Amino acid sequence: MKLHTSLIAALAITTISPVTAAAQSVYLTAGKLIDPVSGQTVSDPAMVIEDGVVTERGTASSLSAPDGATTIDLGDATLMPGFIDMHTHLTGDPTTGGYASLAISDERAAITGVKNARLTLLAGFTTVRNVGADSYGDVALRDAINDGEVPGPRMFVSGLPVGITGGHCSDNNLLPDEYESFGENVAAGPWEMRDRVRKNIKYGVDLIKTCSTGGVFSKGTTLGAQQGTIEELTAIVEEAHARGLKVASHAHGTQGIKNALIAGVDTVEHASILDDEAIQMAKDRGTYFSMDIYNTEYTLAEGEKNGVLPESMDKERQISQLQRDSFRKATNAGVKMVFGSDSGVYPHGDNGNQFSRMVTYGMTPMQALQAATSSAAEALGKTGQLGCADVGCAADFVAVSGDPIEDMQILADVDFVMKGGEVYKQDGKPLAK
Repeated sequence: MKLHTSLIAALAITTISPVTAAAQSVYLTAGKLIDPVSGQTVSDPAMVIEDGVVTERGTASSLSAPDGATTIDLGDATLMPGFIDMHTHLTGDPTTGGYASLAISDERAAITGVKNARLTLLAGFTTVRNVGADSYGDVALRDAINDGEVPGPRMFVSGLPVGITGGHCSDNNLLPDEYESFGENVAAGPWEMRDRVRKNIKYGVDLIKTCSTGGVFSKGTTLGAQQGTIEELTAIVEEAHARGLKVASHAHGTQGIKNALIAGVDTVEHASILDDEAIQMAKDRGTYFSMDIYNTEYTLAEGEKNGVLPESMDKERQISQLQRDSFRKATNAGVKMVFGSDSGVYPHGDNGNQFSRMVTYGMTPMQALQAATSSAAEALGKTGQLGCADVGCAADFVAVSGDPIEDMQILADVDFVMKGGEVYKQDGKPLAK
């Protein structure tokens, strides 16, 4: 990709600040634009960006650069809206599995999150939904990014998951009972569940995370076992929705998926073991599935070395192909799907590897891109603001050499990243430390 000479000097600066043009116009051009909203590819796109938002859009022949604008010419590169990962754990580290996780303090996890946020942004994911963190480290990380103190994606965060005693995502099952160790947001019964939701809202979360089945990485839980009654799950959803927040529910097993759907959650995470009834229920309710079908490769290859418990390795082997088969069924049936990678289970920054797997297991390349842009924005309630390239959209863009419609794997290593009108990566090289 070639770069217009008016920006070369600025890009040579290697400080902790990205190239910014918040106080002036930016004129951005490329070889083509993949527009996920229309599903079309546009040749020779041109955009004017002011204060981090697209204010004009056309083609290089129809739209001229405003006087005094900074010009960014990406040559023949393919431009796309910045990607949205709807299932991340930025404060998590895949190399501290099982009992090694007990040595990680909340403060250390938050600092690790700073590193992971930068890696995620440089991978082209300009927005993420962080669904589960110890303490409220993800809230602090979101605020630091928003205040410009550290580089990272735009974050929507859940804080501590809300769930049952001994459950996946809500409790700590690694220590014996004499330690009396329980998860901070463990609750019993609908009213306690409501109280935990209220607590999370008090401390600044953007959404609520719960779990309606066991999970791979929790000791003593099984994938098919239901967690929480429908009354408890419904209480979580009602309380969150009454305050304007959406709810994401982790669910592997079929009945737990159905319970979450009956309760009215907005997204089902993993959705690993689907039957026709669960698929139809999701379609009828307009619920989104967020299915992480890449990370199993990393877990099976590196999990044992990383300290993942043998029972967790066994569960991963049991579920990996079932989930991929369910992904294909849900895609073919027309269920609403979003991109969710479960980063933190695998190394942050590798998020883009999932695109090619989504195509392998049933999506068209355009559907996979839409899952990480326009569909994800819709699930966030941010249609017209994120995951788009129209006037009024945030100036979040990624670009690659080549055509991702022909080869989705090139999205695993993007060349250019812009978030909110600021350039963080150019010609494959990070501009922010």
